[in-house]
Amino acid sequence: MDKADISWLLVSTLLVLMMAVPGLAMFYGGLVRSKNVLSVLLQVLCTFVLGLVLWFIYGYSLAFTEGNAFFGGLSRAFFSGMFTPADGKYAMSNTLTELLFASFQATFAGITCALIVGSFAERARFSAVLVFTVIWFTFAYIPIAHMVWFASETAPGLLNAKGALDFAGGTVVHINAGVAGLVGAYVVGKRVGYGREAMQPHNLPMTFVGAALLWVGWFGFNAGSALAANENATLAFFNTMIATAGAVLAWLFTEWAIKGKPSMLGAASGAIAGLVGITPAAGLVGPVGALIIGVIAGIVCVWGVNGLKRLLRADDALDVFGVHGVGGIVGALLTGVFNAQVLGGPGLAEPGMILGQLWVQLEGVLITIVWSGVVAWIAYKIANALCGLRVPEDQEREGLDVTSHGESAYHS
Repeated sequence: MDKADISWLLVSTLLVLMMAVPGLAMFYGGLVRSKNVLSVLLQVLCTFVLGLVLWFIYGYSLAFTEGNAFFGGLSRAFFSGMFTPADGKYAMSNTLTELLFASFQATFAGITCALIVGSFAERARFSAVLVFTVIWFTFAYIPIAHMVWFASETAPGLLNAKGALDFAGGTVVHINAGVAGLVGAYVVGKRVGYGREAMQPHNLPMTFVGAALLWVGWFGFNAGSALAANENATLAFFNTMIATAGAVLAWLFTEWAIKGKPSMLGAASGAIAGLVGITPAAGLVGPVGALIIGVIAGIVCVWGVNGLKRLLRADDALDVFGVHGVGGIVGALLTGVFNAQVLGGPGLAEPGMILGQLWVQLEGVLITIVWSGVVAWIAYKIANALCGLRVPEDQEREGLDVTSHGESAYHS
C-alpha cells in the first residue's frame, strides 16, 4: 500500500464526481431552454447515480475480473472480498486498495451514462431514460470497459489483447457514449419545432461554469488514470492542460474565420473537445503531441457540430456525438501516432510501428461504434416498448420541468 497513491486516487475520484455533478449537469443545463433545465439536471444526476449503483452490484465484477474476451465473472459482485470486517483486511490492486480502484472506476461508469442524455434532451420520458440506462450500461459500457482495460495473462479483454491504447477512456467513455447518443437522437426523433423555431441556450454563464468545472475535474479523470502519484500522472496532468488550451484557441479561431465572430459557447465547447481528444492519449504521448491532438480535436469538432450534424440530419440536441464521439475518434486514432518515441511519446520504439498501432486503434474505434450502436438501438426499442420513449407533444411544448417533474426553475 502506498499512501501517496491512495491520497491521489481519493482526490481524483472526487474530481470525477465533480465533473458529473455539478460540472456536466450545469454544462448541459445551461444549453437547454428554461422550461427543460430541471429535467436535464435530474437526468444527469439520476443516470450517474444509477450507474454507480449498478457498478457496485455487478458492473465492476463483470468489467474487471477474469472471464472471457468480452465479460468478466461475478466474483466481485457487491464488491465482495474487497474488505473483510472480521480482521479489517483490504484486498489490494497494486499499491491501492481494490475498493478505491473500483470506486474510481465507478465514477467513469456513471458519467458515461450521464453524457448520453444530452443527445435526446428536452423530449425524452424520464422513466424511459432510466430503462435505457440499465440496458445500455449492462451490455455496452461493461463489455467495452472489459475489452479495453482488463489485462490478464490468461484471459485479457479483446482489445487489450490486441494492444489497443486508451489511457483514460477515449473509446470506453467518449466514443461509447457519443454513438449511443447519436442513435438516441435518431430513435427518439427531433424536437417539436426543430429547424423552424429558435432553440437558444437559456443560460450560457451556467454552461461556462459547467465547462470550467469539467476542465478542473478532468485532471482527476486523466491524471488519476495513472493509478499512482508518479511521473506518468504528471505527464497526463500537463497534457490535459495544454491540449485543452490548444483546443479552445483552435475552436475559437476556426469559428471566427467561418462565422465572423468568436463566441463564448465556442470557447467552452472547444475546451470539452480538447479534453475529450486528449483523454485516450493523456499519459501515452508527449506534450507536443498533446498540443497537436488538442488543436486537431478543436478544429474537427467544429465540423462535427456544424457540417457533420447537417449531413447526419439528427437532432443531437447538445452535440454529444459531435464533440464526444468525434473528439473521441480523433483522440483514439492520434494516440496511436503520437505514442511513438520519434514524435515525443513514451511508447513505440520504431517509426515503422506507427501504422500497425494505428490499425489497432482503428479496430478499437470501429468495434466500439458498432457494439455501442447496436446495443443502444435495442435498448431504446425496449425502453419505448416498456414505457414510451417520448413525452406527448403538448407536454414537450409546455416543458418537461412542469409536466414531468411538477416544478419550475424560474418564477416570474
